[in-house]
Amino acid sequence: MKEKEFIESADRYLNGELSTSERVEFEKLCEQDEKLNSLFLTHKDFVATLREKHTRADVKAKLAKVMTQESSQGFFFNMWKNLKINGAAAAAVAILSSVATLYLSGYFSSLRKTTSEYSALKREINNVKRNVNAHNQAINTINKESQTNQTALQYGATGFMLTKDGYVVTNYHVVNGADSIHLQNSQGESFRASIIHIDPSKDLAILHISDTSFNPISLPYTFSNQSLDLGEGIFTIGYPRDEAVYGEGYLSSATGYSGDTTAYQISIPVNPGNSGGPVLDKNGHIIGIISGKQKGLDGAAFAIKTKALMETLDNIPENSLKGKIKLSSKNSLANLPRTEQIKKMQNYIYIVKVY
Repeated sequence: MKEKEFIESADRYLNGELSTSERVEFEKLCEQDEKLNSLFLTHKDFVATLREKHTRADVKAKLAKVMTQESSQGFFFNMWKNLKINGAAAAAVAILSSVATLYLSGYFSSLRKTTSEYSALKREINNVKRNVNAHNQAINTINKESQTNQTALQYGATGFMLTKDGYVVTNYHVVNGADSIHLQNSQGESFRASIIHIDPSKDLAILHISDTSFNPISLPYTFSNQSLDLGEGIFTIGYPRDEAVYGEGYLSSATGYSGDTTAYQISIPVNPGNSGGPVLDKNGHIIGIISGKQKGLDGAAFAIKTKALMETLDNIPENSLKGKIKLSSKNSLANLPRTEQIKKMQNYIYIVKVY
């Protein structure tokens, strides 16, 4: 390689203009040829010296230009600029000195401690405030209870009529241990009721309205013993609160909890107040009585089959009855839309109030 070509390659190498393969080839050439390597190092020092001198010359030229501009701006302008620089420096020194003094004196640690103590005090005040409010609420509740002579309501659930002359069915667990029972209809009328018969094994209780103000009314629904198919649509009306609540779903199992053959598993959202409510098919036939739901499993409730209800009615001693229990044989709900079925049903479903 001619010396001129080598120097040109060396310049390109120093300027980073060679490709990767060219750089590898150039470095290999220098390693193999000591003379070329010495020439490259000499040229490298020469280029560095030129660049250094060029940089110095450029800096001197810029300084000279700045000095020329400053001298042309006048004495007072230069003095004002120097004062600003000195003032900024003095302010910075003052700030740093103040911060250092506060740090050495323990101001920041005291501040953190004060903030922590303030937060703890605030939490303590909030706790005291909550406790006072709870105590006041408890006192108010005690005062209200002492001011009323009425017996407290222990439980509320649902029941519905079996016959037109005042027989009503609900769950045994609803009335168990009751001192008195009242049935309230959708119109707000309340009637005293008495327990005629209980069947704890089936969780059924038969009540009778004993108030003389009660007038017999014909029932629009019938009771069905026929088995339903899985997935068949069903609905219920109950009193989980002070007004009637409608719910609908489908039959999800032909047996109840743990394979109980006297009950269905139904997919209807129910609450404690729904206990004792009727379960009807799409034609308005009562096919069961809601008895409860499975804990921890949303939408899984259980209903006692109508067949089990019939067995309980057959086992009631005659001397316990106030007249024979004669179930309705006419159904006037079958051909009605659901909204009309619900309107008719509400008059025969009661809130069971246990005292």
